[in-house]
Amino acid sequence: MKAIGLTRYLPIDDPQSLLDVELARPEPTGHDVLVRVEAVSVNPVDTKVRAPKPQVEAQPKVLGYDAAGVVEAVGVQVTLFQPGDEVYYAGDITRPGSNAQFQLVDERIVGRKPGTLDFAQAAAMPLTTITAWELLFDRMPFSIDARHDGRSLLIIAGAGGVGSIAIQLARHAGFTVIATASRPQTIEWCKTMGARHVIDHRQPLAPQLAALGFEQVDAVLNLADTDRYWNAIGDLIAPLGHVGLIVEPSGLLKIGDPYKAKSVGIHWEMMFARPRFRTPDMIEQHRLLNRAADLIDAGELRSTHTETLGPINAANLREAHRRLESGTTIGKLVLAGW
Repeated sequence: MKAIGLTRYLPIDDPQSLLDVELARPEPTGHDVLVRVEAVSVNPVDTKVRAPKPQVEAQPKVLGYDAAGVVEAVGVQVTLFQPGDEVYYAGDITRPGSNAQFQLVDERIVGRKPGTLDFAQAAAMPLTTITAWELLFDRMPFSIDARHDGRSLLIIAGAGGVGSIAIQLARHAGFTVIATASRPQTIEWCKTMGARHVIDHRQPLAPQLAALGFEQVDAVLNLADTDRYWNAIGDLIAPLGHVGLIVEPSGLLKIGDPYKAKSVGIHWEMMFARPRFRTPDMIEQHRLLNRAADLIDAGELRSTHTETLGPINAANLREAHRRLESGTTIGKLVLAGW
């Protein structure tokens, strides 16, 4: 089968950083489904895993942690899917990724593809949807089905992949969403996603929030830079508030007041935790992807797909990584077809 892999960890401008390769097609066993991959998208995790380091792989390593496709075959323990089903998923970072024509994925982290989306639109959704959903509704004490009317949520980096989904989910749950963005295009994108207000994360946050009538906020998602905004969030967060994080800090942060004085809940999210550690509730990713598909098909949640670069090959994937590393992308870049 065709795949894109790496054997050395190189800068993305190096044509050897991602290569077109031929690999043996895998066969499903146990709870695995074999998916014929139709579309993939790129995430920061792809570029972080690929980032330059001296390690050399004996066999091509396949990245890719977002895909949509069709179930080709199933393992003997599979009960959730059958051949022919259209699916979408993020996968498991400890296993070969989705940048291949066929991929094995545990059925418990796979969802049904939304019927109203094509494969490219669907491939943009899984990783960011799982991340935002788990952070808001599994790690933090909020519910997709509750009405958090009157509660304020600040989302730092609202125009990114996770931020774009978090805005929509939080709005659906009744929050007053304040997103951050710094360019006219990203400001407009956040508003399109459903943010009530948009402020500039390159400027001090407190004066901008105060001008909107917010002396403090009930919850914050910092999806960009934990260190940079740590002190500002500590000042802005309400007593007994909640802060969600996805980016590891440098280790130099002061973990104390005002967070301790306010009894602020600090919540970490790593969406690969369930499949990586095979937690007893691993099937929750299947359930949340199905629930997200229902919301998409009902018009309550929209795809964050913004561009399809072309067929799935090394040259297009290198371009997608290059754009992602530039830090200027809006929404999600997708590759579709072989």
